[in-house]
Amino acid sequence: MDVKADLDPSEMYALIEGLYPLCRSITGNGVRKTLRKVQELLPIEIHEVASGTQVFDWTVPEEWNIRDAWIATLDGRRVVDFQDSNLHVVGYSVPVRERFPVEELKRHLHVLEDHPDWIPYRTSYYHRDWGFCLTKWQYDALVEPEYEVSIDTSLTAGALTYGELKLPGRVSDEIVISAHVCHPSMCNDNLSGIAVATFLGRELSTWDRRFSYRLLFIPGTIGSLTWLATHRDDSLNIRGGLSLVCLGDARPLTYKKSLAGDGPVDRAATRVLHDRGREETVIDFFPFGYDERQFNAPGFRIPFGSLMRGRHDRFPEYHTSADDLSFISAAQLDDALDACLAMLSRLETDAMFQNLAPYGEPQLGRRGVYRAMGGGGDPDDLSTAMFWVLALSDGSWSLTDIAERAELPLATIERAADVLAGQQLLRKI
Repeated sequence: MDVKADLDPSEMYALIEGLYPLCRSITGNGVRKTLRKVQELLPIEIHEVASGTQVFDWTVPEEWNIRDAWIATLDGRRVVDFQDSNLHVVGYSVPVRERFPVEELKRHLHVLEDHPDWIPYRTSYYHRDWGFCLTKWQYDALVEPEYEVSIDTSLTAGALTYGELKLPGRVSDEIVISAHVCHPSMCNDNLSGIAVATFLGRELSTWDRRFSYRLLFIPGTIGSLTWLATHRDDSLNIRGGLSLVCLGDARPLTYKKSLAGDGPVDRAATRVLHDRGREETVIDFFPFGYDERQFNAPGFRIPFGSLMRGRHDRFPEYHTSADDLSFISAAQLDDALDACLAMLSRLETDAMFQNLAPYGEPQLGRRGVYRAMGGGGDPDDLSTAMFWVLALSDGSWSLTDIAERAELPLATIERAADVLAGQQLLRKI
């Protein structure tokens, strides 16, 4: 299967450019606008779940929307303006229109001492509050005794909005791909995952699929909880999943395994990153991050991993205004998409075989598939692979499993299986 995406990488970057100005949160019109832009490229269905809906131990919150916000001097000069950056307002801030003494105002302000030019990203989803985020320079310039504050927002009974696309395969077993859609103007954390998931969905739609695939564009935490609570039956078909986050920066790829660590996506991702031969890493599960936390919870135990470059809270630009269009590149997005396609291709083509000559080692030399002259030292990789395939093909080891055990490239193991099957020594099961 050809797993190289047939697209210009600039298309993914262009999608991010179009989404970057929108002010997203866990609910609201910014999410709807984002999903409609995705819908122009991928035929997702857009769903809404009403505020107040109980989803396990959580409740879908009121819908939050923002029109404008600012801090101004008493003569009307805006010193912090939402129109300059949607990161300036703490997400889910309640409406405010009041004058404040500067010391009282500062109790509602957030800055980054170590990066005075950057604006931090802060939220207050489940605690009624308000606030502004600003650069250290803006903060230090607040020398007036009093300021006018306006936050023109609404918190109303509305809905949580998410996007979904199901691509049926020959079997009902599903692989879920998720991207979170709840962050405002940040490119790596949020938009890179949306872009890669969108174009991954486009490529998957052209495949002759063995597995079924479901792509979810959902708000972080509350979105995956809401989907799982309202799709209990569907969740029973999920055999694995992949959360796509932070895929546009310059760092190497990192795959975070599921809690079990041996699900089908875990094995495919581990093999692909190994075979790519780069400084890419596979790490164990930890119980914070993105959608993988909810799918791996004790009530589900779905082996759901996560693919990223910069790790959650491990790069300075994380959750700041420095995560802008200059922080990501089309080449890195394209490389992440290729890695995803390679992983899913592994799932599609992976197979188990039964050794048809299981009583000892079959004589490969007389079949012309092993060297005739003995005593020449270690066998080559293909010969080694044939021995491993014969040794482990008892109907319980997949080719990916064998490649991991043998520490050989999967392509070599697949070639060995083809040779042996051609000699009627293996049967695919």
